[in-house]
Amino acid sequence: MLSCCVRNGRDCYGQSELPLLFGISTLLNGSVDIKDVLYPILELMNKYISAKRSMITILNRDQSTIYIEDGYGITAAAKAKGVYRIGEGITGLVVKTGCSITIPDISKESRFLNKTGYDLMKNRGVSFICVPIKVDEQSVGTISIFRLKNDHFSVVQDVETLSIVGSLIAQAVKVRQDQLEELVRLKSENQKLSIELKGFKRPANIIGSSRRMQEVYQLVSTVAPTNATVLIRGESGVGKELIAEAIHYASNRANMPFIKVNCSALPENLIESELFGHEKGSFTGAASQRKGRFELADHGTIFLDEIGDLPTIIQVKLLRVIQQREFDRVGGTKTIKTDVRIIAATNRNLEELIKQNLFREDLYYRINVFPMHIPSLRERKTDITTLADHFIEKFNNMNNASVKRISSDAIDLLMIYSWPGNIRELENCIERACILSVSGVINSENLPPTLQTAESSHTERKGPLLNVLDGVEKQMIIDTLTSTRGNIVKAAEIMGITERIIGLRIKKYSISTRIYKGLRNQKNNENE
Repeated sequence: MLSCCVRNGRDCYGQSELPLLFGISTLLNGSVDIKDVLYPILELMNKYISAKRSMITILNRDQSTIYIEDGYGITAAAKAKGVYRIGEGITGLVVKTGCSITIPDISKESRFLNKTGYDLMKNRGVSFICVPIKVDEQSVGTISIFRLKNDHFSVVQDVETLSIVGSLIAQAVKVRQDQLEELVRLKSENQKLSIELKGFKRPANIIGSSRRMQEVYQLVSTVAPTNATVLIRGESGVGKELIAEAIHYASNRANMPFIKVNCSALPENLIESELFGHEKGSFTGAASQRKGRFELADHGTIFLDEIGDLPTIIQVKLLRVIQQREFDRVGGTKTIKTDVRIIAATNRNLEELIKQNLFREDLYYRINVFPMHIPSLRERKTDITTLADHFIEKFNNMNNASVKRISSDAIDLLMIYSWPGNIRELENCIERACILSVSGVINSENLPPTLQTAESSHTERKGPLLNVLDGVEKQMIIDTLTSTRGNIVKAAEIMGITERIIGLRIKKYSISTRIYKGLRNQKNNENE
């Protein structure tokens, strides 16, 4: 029979340590990302040890710097201050020596640097115990606690418990260490590429010479010769795919495949198969083996358009491809190596998606090595006429037409319009105008109604303001009575006014409601 535990009055070990260790194991097994479980693990440990606060630090080997990855009872501001060099303070010494250190009273210990700003005057008698987290006898970080002296606990027991917890989370901390170091390297590479920007040449497949586009061409010429992952951002219709093509065909992979994938257009249940392929019989309908897009793009470039729409489960698999350059087909057991340059694009706010846990932060930094922003058409209006001329030539060749030019009135309308659909909308607009033009000239009346102004369409209202307002009000009442088939009560409700007011307006403008009620009777007769 187990003896009673002096710590909490329950049966020893089986009713104390084992539930703690089982709880930590459950948290680790139930999460893909160590970041999600560090705080719950510390919370669980704190309750068991009765600590005031606790923290886990991780060593960045490239920078020889130790950071607080998470802490229980520690504010975000305090965590940000807790940065140590190897050998600095208690935490730095534990990482350097690989040995545990116990401080009976932190207020009396000069080696305790108190970088997190702990109130030593209010917390006299608080002890600090710091234990290394090791993988293959190498320190990857530390786990530590602060707590008041407790006769039910001994330093040996504390060190033993922390060491056990540290060994349980060691591999997960090692993975997190690798992730953090890689993120720092990616940010450094990003900055380096930005500094090295030089010269530019307009890609043959892109039209425009505005200052904003010259900046884009400069970025293309800089990043194309490298193998860096590129993230192209901008509104829908700005030509992100053309920029991706320009980067590929200016790179040393130009003679290899350029594979395009629209992530938002693929059904969620088929995305994995489309990207990574599948083996015969791996799911219903898989009648034969099929290569995925990554396999087809080997030694070339893959363009992942609308990457912000990828499901999170596919984001995890994509992260593996980027990190390790390997993947498995659906239903396959053979790991396939790949050498693919990735160019991604999105019109979504990835930073906001990260906050909503819809996009992985580590994947974001992986694809955001070299970000590029493509300006909207309203930000490069000096390119509109050049683009319009290009599209006229294109549709002349396509339709065997002979449109010669755009009139000055039509050009004015093109320049005034805001182009929410960007270049794609402009192309559709010019195609329509080319079809409607019968004189070889695109005039203002050939443009879509959305581009028309009151002056160009000869629909401007003239006369005193009150007369114009009366005309608008009368037409609104007529339109509403038409839609309600003469139902005055319903018309008043739609217009947001009372029955009395609409009645007065109908009398004022001499509107005959019988006409609209006749429409209702006609409709009823048709139904009969």
